[in-house]
Amino acid sequence: MAAVRAGRAGDVEAVLALWGEARSPFAVTPDDAESVARLVERGALLVAEDDGAIVGALVAAWDGWRGNMYRLAVRAGRRREGIARRLVEAGHARLRAQGARRVTALVAPEDDAATGLWRAAGYQQDPQHTRFVRNLEIPV
Repeated sequence: MAAVRAGRAGDVEAVLALWGEARSPFAVTPDDAESVARLVERGALLVAEDDGAIVGALVAAWDGWRGNMYRLAVRAGRRREGIARRLVEAGHARLRAQGARRVTALVAPEDDAATGLWRAAGYQQDPQHTRFVRNLEIPV
């Protein structure tokens, strides 16, 4: 059974490989090692590990106001084993410990598998808010 734990610096490449394999076709933000390393430094990355292999990952971030979860992924051959649910529950515990009373999950509404998972985890689509986004240029 996969155990959920905080991500570590040595997990960065394995998480990138998992996200590359399991990436939602609706994801638009590119993944890179520096960004994943920052998640690890901030304690925002959770991983599911089984026999030394990363089989799942979730970003559970706290912005000081509310919790945010995104980039939930489970290796294709390991789905339907409860790994995603355990990652989400660990995310809830982490965010609750930081003071979160509300959590938002970032999901593309057209992604039926993802919306089904989040609904099964007790989440509801928010009919009152629309998400606005803007990409920022990052100076190199």
